[in-house]
Amino acid sequence: GEALDAVAARLGQAAAPSGCLETVRQLTGLFREARHRENATEHVFQNLLQILREATSEVDVACEDVSALPHLDDSLLLLSECFRCLRNACVQCASNQNILRSLGLIEASVHLIHLLQKLETDLESSLTAFRCSLQFLGNIATGNIDSQKRIWKLTLPSFFLNCLSHQDEKVVEYCCMVLFTCLNPERTRELQEENNLKIPLAVLQAYRRCPESEWVFLIVTNHLLKCPELVKAMYARLSNQERTMLLELLLSEINSKNSAVSKEMDTFLASCFREKCQSVLRLASAANIEDEEALVTLQLLDALCEMTCNDGQLERLQACPDLLETAVRTLQLAHLSGKEDTNVFTATHSATGQEQISHPAVGFKSHLIRLIANLCHRNRANQDKVYELDGIPLILDNCSIDDNNPFISQWAVYAIHNLTEQNERNQELISQMEQQGLADSSFLEKAGLKVEKDDQKLVLRSIRNIPDL
Repeated sequence: GEALDAVAARLGQAAAPSGCLETVRQLTGLFREARHRENATEHVFQNLLQILREATSEVDVACEDVSALPHLDDSLLLLSECFRCLRNACVQCASNQNILRSLGLIEASVHLIHLLQKLETDLESSLTAFRCSLQFLGNIATGNIDSQKRIWKLTLPSFFLNCLSHQDEKVVEYCCMVLFTCLNPERTRELQEENNLKIPLAVLQAYRRCPESEWVFLIVTNHLLKCPELVKAMYARLSNQERTMLLELLLSEINSKNSAVSKEMDTFLASCFREKCQSVLRLASAANIEDEEALVTLQLLDALCEMTCNDGQLERLQACPDLLETAVRTLQLAHLSGKEDTNVFTATHSATGQEQISHPAVGFKSHLIRLIANLCHRNRANQDKVYELDGIPLILDNCSIDDNNPFISQWAVYAIHNLTEQNERNQELISQMEQQGLADSSFLEKAGLKVEKDDQKLVLRSIRNIPDL
């Protein structure tokens, strides 16, 4: 306590802000230790606030009078050190957070950041002060609901928009730390409002610029993607490139298995896929290989395939109007396109089986069959719908190895297994096709099925269980 008292006394005796930089540095060092943070008095913070206000006034003058810029460096260095000190004082110390908030330090920090954004200078000390003040806001908000409320009230939306679009990656990162710390489900829903919607859009743009940023990633995955209505509002405003990026993030969350995607989200993605699914057929032409709408649709299909691996989402998507029909119809069109002309939808098989094909639509038919297979899993209505849509002969026509569609034969095996499970009409159709030479018996065996005669009637029998893929 004596060391803290001595430094605090020197801070109070400093005649001018310029003479107290070293004293503030000493205080910053002391506040790295919990015992000094816990023993700090309000008087110490009042002195720091006074120093901070005087230094901020110098910045205010320089914003109006550029001739003052050459003399600003000392004030900026002092501001940076004040905020480092205040930042340290907040660490795991709610009492200090509350004192600083009651003294108006949040308002002082937001005001300084506003001035620094106006300041026309490339001084490194200006950027450092900007970063340190954001770090202070992040620390005073951590675990402190009242501080989070105050920051949210003072900053929406212009503060976050200006910081998120800043050229400095650390400013963007620290801004995202503040935003992440303040967000909760209620505030995330507020971002749907017209004036605030630019914030989540700016977060996504920041993610494009700084894909390694942990805080940006956490905002998207822990908050934005948890709010289906916000995702819908954002999706409508995004470019196709940005939609692809958002879907990649969503897919990574689905694959991580630690995130429950809500009912509204999976049905929304299904409706987007239904609306745009045929755009992928444009990729048959080499001229359209970079068609952005088609690339978004491929991502939507990937997401739906992964979602239908989850029991809860599978049941909702199985009941989703027209999703299965869309998948079957699109597979029919892609298959027909590949037969009418030689393109990415044409089945091909190299002698070595090692040819690498680079095309965005590689795997499209395979994924469609995977989706159909999942949607028919122990679902009689969907099994019957595929029968009515002539989907069974279509799947049997896609059971050969195809370099353009890795694993298509395995997914076709799984689809036939799911289509015939406890469904006599589908079994009978396949039995007749096998008898007519339209279904490969070796393929059926892979599906765990065998055609046999029983009282002059062809029946399809199960010879083993097929594990889930």
